[in-house]
Amino acid sequence: MSKAVCVLGCFYGDEGKGRTTDYLAQKAEVSVRATGGNNAGHSIVVNGHRFAMRLIPSGILSNHTIAVIGNGVVLNPKVLIGEIEMLKENGINVDKYLKISDKAHIIFPYHEAMDAYLESIRHNPIGTTKNGIGPTYCEKYERSGIRVEDLYRDDLKNKLVSRIYNAEKLTGMKFDVEEIYSTYLKYAEVIKPYVADTVTLLHKYLEEDKYMVIEGAQASLLDIDFGSYPYVTSSNPTIGGMLTGTGLSAKDIGDVIGVIKAYSSRVGAGPFVSELFDETGNLIRDLGHEYGTVTGRPRRCGWLDLLTVKYSCMINGVNYLNLNHLDTIGKLDKIKVCVAYDVNGKITKDFSTNEEFLRDAKPVYEEFEGNFGDISKCKTFEELPEAAKKYIRYIEEYTGTKVALIGTGAERENMIVTVDL
Repeated sequence: MSKAVCVLGCFYGDEGKGRTTDYLAQKAEVSVRATGGNNAGHSIVVNGHRFAMRLIPSGILSNHTIAVIGNGVVLNPKVLIGEIEMLKENGINVDKYLKISDKAHIIFPYHEAMDAYLESIRHNPIGTTKNGIGPTYCEKYERSGIRVEDLYRDDLKNKLVSRIYNAEKLTGMKFDVEEIYSTYLKYAEVIKPYVADTVTLLHKYLEEDKYMVIEGAQASLLDIDFGSYPYVTSSNPTIGGMLTGTGLSAKDIGDVIGVIKAYSSRVGAGPFVSELFDETGNLIRDLGHEYGTVTGRPRRCGWLDLLTVKYSCMINGVNYLNLNHLDTIGKLDKIKVCVAYDVNGKITKDFSTNEEFLRDAKPVYEEFEGNFGDISKCKTFEELPEAAKKYIRYIEEYTGTKVALIGTGAERENMIVTVDL
């Protein structure tokens, strides 16, 4: 019986997880999305064409991999249908490969309105994408949410009326019940062929020895329990969320691949110890094309923070790293890496998500040589320049984790593999 390979982010998101799962999906038979919603964008370049995936697992781009949206995802049907149409236009056989959990919760227009309203009244805005993700999860855990399977029940309209009434009281906005009801009935018919009991389905796939990749959304430091609360997402994008968001058990998990960039970035508010506010930060942003897939917002950029990487490896049981954007950081003359924090005069290598701790922390850096040159054609670790190899070896030594995949460019084939996964 096979085990699922898990791909998750080790920082604040945008590490290149979609690209990693797309690469693994070349041999994978099943690709799964476990958490989050259309607030999570994965950008993948295939044959020169850039795909922005927001809900459907990026493994589907291989055109031979079953793509499963798990029960832990919150689903905006309008966005999903748009993504389905885009994939079909690009020759992807969605009808054959897409599966959607009947237990996934549905995002409605009033969730989006509530999201925007709640963000507007916060004393310290958290940088939500206003896509309704948080309010949908709130309803889920308050046990009044509407799931995919409820779209096909006779009492859907009654459920909508009570939810919309509550949203109107909170936001002061008015919603057209009839319009929402009729629109979502149409959405329901479009997605109906893809709806399945994915929990049972995923276990059958493992019993059939299918190679399965679980594709993480967001990242570890945005986890609602283990991230920089309250500047976090509303789900668990760590390893636990991959279990509860799919119905798989701990014994079903094989390798856990933590994805990092050769530098760090973050979108939205919240602490970021190694952030750069100078021309170097701007240069990294431009070289790495660091703008949000979903929002288009410029990302905050800084040096790689190894304390956060080691923390993420610890809480997720990461046994391999995927280092992306080595080509980007290699364009700089000098590269710095955060190896410790100075917190009010005390040096520590222990990471904490405590807001006061992170606010007071100052980065302590090690410096490395840059100028790697054009490494996009390198196919093995040995072909990399010495400065690049030294940089990678230091990351491995500090984190105690082997770098198994090295991204050397934007295209699918720009990946050095040091471990057969």
